[in-house]
Amino acid sequence: MAAMEEVSNKQIVLKDYVTGYPKESDMEIRTRNLKLEVPQGSNAVLVKNLYLSCDPYMRACMTKPHDDTYFDSFTPGSPIAGYGVAKVVDSDNPNFKKGDLVWGITGWEEYSIITSTQLGLFKIEHTDVPLSYYTGLLGMPGMTAYVGFYDVCSPKKGDTVYVSAASGAVGQLVGQLAKLFGCYVVGSAGSKQKVDLLKNKFGFDEAFNYKEEQDLDATLKRYFPNGIDIYFENVGGKMLDAVLPTMNLHGRIAVCGMISQYNLEKHEGIHNLFCLISKRIRMEGFIVVDSYHLYPKYLEIILPCIKEGKVTYVEDVAVGLESAPAALVGLFSGHNVGKQLVAISHDE
Repeated sequence: MAAMEEVSNKQIVLKDYVTGYPKESDMEIRTRNLKLEVPQGSNAVLVKNLYLSCDPYMRACMTKPHDDTYFDSFTPGSPIAGYGVAKVVDSDNPNFKKGDLVWGITGWEEYSIITSTQLGLFKIEHTDVPLSYYTGLLGMPGMTAYVGFYDVCSPKKGDTVYVSAASGAVGQLVGQLAKLFGCYVVGSAGSKQKVDLLKNKFGFDEAFNYKEEQDLDATLKRYFPNGIDIYFENVGGKMLDAVLPTMNLHGRIAVCGMISQYNLEKHEGIHNLFCLISKRIRMEGFIVVDSYHLYPKYLEIILPCIKEGKVTYVEDVAVGLESAPAALVGLFSGHNVGKQLVAISHDE
């Protein structure tokens, strides 16, 4: 490309901070001109975005800054930020050169300038798998499943494992890792289609549609007559409350997310917390960014599993940047089947 070439850069912008359930109208599409060059001495990288990841944590970034979140809030009037896959167009950073493929935090726009203070990009070395996997299976959600299951849950062969939101970006992999480890695995999801995926594609031993269950306590006891050793928590609220009495002595709970609570002004209370004491349960929250140093080790484990067909992954792909607001909002009504992402460009 010629130096200082200027292009039209389409962006998805947050209009204002959000309360309650997010709506497509909370975001808008705008266009700004952008010069396809980074200033010398800036240490910045200019990328063309190929895929964007839609993730539940992004809901917390749509609210005013507060102490309870672990990600910075989006700035109203500026492009939304999130994980994505991109191609380097220009670079003043010695770690990246033009043509490199990367994944990490980028903007919801066609082109992004990523400054040295924001730089958290991983160079993509393995291109014999779908590039889109770096928004999910080979990116942040995959690492989340790996760290949460192995490091936080400390599994043992034969453990009974329950995964909520099990057909999502993280849950589908947790179940497969648990099966490969020799565990008995049950997952829950919100539709018959998703339940069928869990049992027939991902190899869960059992699965149920939580929307069809009137008594979650009875449901869990039906699927876990001998109790739950490991609970991978993605939902929170009533689900967590029902799980606690069903946990076994010295059970482990990895608290990955609580999607049922993200759009509530006041979070639901949990009544069965005494079980943590009586059953000596270890319940631990974790944030995957603390464990990115394990990423090379994760690739060593997961890439052979993908290539040998031991692990499979389902993606729900929305096409075009303009489809991104609907894709993100759809996460909170269970619209997606599998990992939700947006394909902006296939110019790889």
